[in-house]
Amino acid sequence: MHDAEIIEAPPGGVSRRTFIKGVIAAGAAVSTSAYLFRGSQALAVPSAQGAVERLITLNVNGQQRRVDVLPHETLAMTLRYKLGLTGTKLGCDRAECGCCTVLVDGITRYSCSTLTHSVRGRAITTIEGLAPSDTQLHPVQQAVVDEGGFQCAFCAPGFIMSMVALTEANPSPTREEAAHALSGNLCRCGDYNKILNSAMRAAEYVRRRA
Repeated sequence: MHDAEIIEAPPGGVSRRTFIKGVIAAGAAVSTSAYLFRGSQALAVPSAQGAVERLITLNVNGQQRRVDVLPHETLAMTLRYKLGLTGTKLGCDRAECGCCTVLVDGITRYSCSTLTHSVRGRAITTIEGLAPSDTQLHPVQQAVVDEGGFQCAFCAPGFIMSMVALTEANPSPTREEAAHALSGNLCRCGDYNKILNSAMRAAEYVRRRA
């Protein structure tokens, strides 16, 4: 039997490719409507045991953000590709380089290895949420600018978030304490001396602000 006898062309002269794309689009529309009208009795379907709700609310930089999150989605992916907060960088994607560091309830976390669902109800801070206004930098950011602390600066957001956690916990660190606090972040350019200078200047600025 020929393929033409097995797979009939859709009616109306529509190509198979167009027909399949239409079926996929229709399925996506039905799925989306289930979220939009999930409170409706007509669409209410009991959740399977152990299922995770996908449409959740996150507290990011002081704002409540509704977002569709897959069960095993990492916070880094959600921040960058769902919420558009690309200041959080993806480096090693295996919790080694620290480029993706964010604060969760004031504590540094590698967002590439943190499941988004695990931080529901927690205060998430990214580098976009540090500056108090469009015309004023956070003291740590200002210290990095003043010291010229980075070369390529790809790792800068992660280091800055770690510096923020450091200075909030200890506004008067020694250089050794700063080095220990930043040891979870890696700089591919090897500018550690300038980075530590930035951390010490940042602590100075934070003390002045207090």
